[in-house]
This record gives sequence, structure tokens and C-alpha cells, in this order.
Amino acid sequence: MPCSTELVWYASYGSNMAASRLRYYLTGGTPPGARRPHPGARDPRRPRAAQGISIPGEVYFARSSSLWGGGIAFFDPNAPGVTAARAHLVSLGQFSDIAAQEMRRTPGRDPDLTRALATGRDQLGPGWYETLLHLGDLDGIPLLTFTAPGPADAADPNAPAGPYLRLLARGLQEAHDWEPAEVSAYLSQLRGARGAWSHAAVSELLADAA
Repeated sequence: MPCSTELVWYASYGSNMAASRLRYYLTGGTPPGARRPHPGARDPRRPRAAQGISIPGEVYFARSSSLWGGGIAFFDPNAPGVTAARAHLVSLGQFSDIAAQEMRRTPGRDPDLTRALATGRDQLGPGWYETLLHLGDLDGIPLLTFTAPGPADAADPNAPAGPYLRLLARGLQEAHDWEPAEVSAYLSQLRGARGAWSHAAVSELLADAA
């Protein structure tokens, strides 16, 4: 199916904040540390632009990923707090194919955004990342992301694996130009990581990766 060239901002709050990680959703392949390949998008080009953003709501770690092992990041826009994220300017077709891969679907179809743009939310299915969110507009272009259908309070927290946490750290540094201490402070206080990853443990993890 042809890939729509209409532009949207993809608000990434997890591992896809890192440009090197997002690339696999566009070009295909198996990321380092991952356990399965991604088929890639119809349009493999890199995002037209990217910028660090802050969005109201909470990032938390839950479920258990067969790809990484450990919990993975989800976003609750109705929970208190502010989330550090990264907006990637992509075509609707690219966003659709990224979302499809996160939803364990086959890339190739562009979703109908009518409900999400009108109400801010559209649950496309019961799966982990099958709830589409419209977080407003950025520079007049829709800011979209996807997450789990339920609230953070209803999820069972689960600590992320080290390789996954390193990717989030890399994305935060790329998007927000944070120092390692700022990254460690942010990640260690997130629900799911809190209590399992101390500030010192995250700092050591990042130092080992340097």
C-alpha cells in the first residue's frame, strides 16, 4: 500500500528516543541487544527533524518484553508528572509502520486518525501499544504517540533490563543534552525502575557504556 507523505510528529518516550534505535523501525534489522528483527517501514528515510520535548503525564515500566527482557516504557497522559520525550518529524506512513511494529502487526496500512485527532485518543486494539494518543500540535503539526490502554496505576511495575535502560539514556542525552547525572536522576525515579535501579546503579550502567 502507498505510504502517506502527510507529516506528523512522533512523540517517543522510550527506546525510540535514540536515533540509532528508531532507525531499525525504519530500515529493518535486529538492534544490538534485541532478540528479534524488525521488518522496517515502507519509507526507510530518517526523520526530517527531531527535537526534545516535555509532555504532561507519566512514563512507567511494566509488562515483560520478549525483545529485551524486563519491563518496557509506557506513557499515561492522565497521570501527574512531566515526561521527557523526543519528537521525530516523520510521514504518516512512517509513523503508521513504526506503530504497527510496536503493535506486532505487519507494516503497510495508514490508520484513520479521525477519532484520535477529535478526542485525543483511539484504542485500536487491546495490545500493549495499540492505543493511539494525540498530544496536541507542535508547530501546527499533530503530535502523536501510542501506549497501553490502561492507566499507570493499573499496571504491575516491572524493572527494565540494563541494555534497554541504556537506550533510554542515550535518547535523553541526544534529545535534551542532559548530563549523565541528570539522566540517572530521571530514570531512577520512574515507576518500575524506582527501587530496582538506584541513582548510583544507573550512573554505573551509563559509565560502563561510555
